[in-house]
Amino acid sequence: MKRFQHYLLGACAVMALSTAHAQKYPDKPITIVVPFSPGGVSDVMARHIAVKLQEDLATPVIVTNKPGAGTLIATNFVAKSAPDGYTILMAASSFGIGPSLYKEKAGYDPEKHFKPLSLLADVPHIIVVHPKSKLPDVASLVRELKSSDGKHANYASSGSGTSNHLEGELFASIANMRATHIPFKGSVPALTAVASGEISFMFVDIAAAKPFLEGGRVQPLAVTTQARSPAMPDLPTVAESGVKNFSATPWLGFVVPAQTPDSVVDTLSTSLRKLSRDPQTRERFAAMGLDPKFTSPRDFQQFMQADRKKWEEVIVRANIVPE
Repeated sequence: MKRFQHYLLGACAVMALSTAHAQKYPDKPITIVVPFSPGGVSDVMARHIAVKLQEDLATPVIVTNKPGAGTLIATNFVAKSAPDGYTILMAASSFGIGPSLYKEKAGYDPEKHFKPLSLLADVPHIIVVHPKSKLPDVASLVRELKSSDGKHANYASSGSGTSNHLEGELFASIANMRATHIPFKGSVPALTAVASGEISFMFVDIAAAKPFLEGGRVQPLAVTTQARSPAMPDLPTVAESGVKNFSATPWLGFVVPAQTPDSVVDTLSTSLRKLSRDPQTRERFAAMGLDPKFTSPRDFQQFMQADRKKWEEVIVRANIVPE
């Protein structure tokens, strides 16, 4: 009987300690890992969110950049981190399609190795052309490119396997036309090629295109998302502008290692959803051409599953292989 009482007391003590530990989260700095270089949209957004989380959770929140290997370095680093809520990955659209592109070299599975926290924002892309093309809409672009039978039709991307590469493939497929993919090392050289007239068109995020738009060096025709973007409300969608059934929604979100306790996930996702009501956050996102979302983990999971399936089909159909 005494032995049982000792066992019971011990078990209660362990439970009390576990509960106390869970209630104390967070009790040390949290790190947000960004898979891109400093200064880009994802980095700026992560640093803004870090400040807001730090205020709400009363603990330091640090942003560290681990670019390279098509986001695989950062993704695998977080996948192998302790599942305690102190290491968060800033995931982008490439997160879901990495295994489809890199196969076993990816080193991770989005569903087996991670838990979703929140979809943070949609990153609307726009389709741009050279201003001297004088094309009024996407339908006109398609007609012009089809008239060349693919001989002079090409589109730029910021690299093989990137979101704007996949968007170009999906666009050509739905529009039933041929267009040659020309990859560049980043958005700026790709935009420069469009601005020079070397390239017919490209898909690009609003923030990257902004200096070229303001300088009149490229002309926007449409936005890729299903609905018009608040960042450019006068710009029609691609579907409105002539290519029905086309939509593409690049995104940014937070995920954590798979075994992270649900209580920690709840704490973080609850804190993140508060930002949807924060005027400063909405203003900052709009300035970067982002549409804020801040969803629940469940909604984010469903969104990622559908998005992953969509782009896997494009990758297989176009036989896309990263460089």
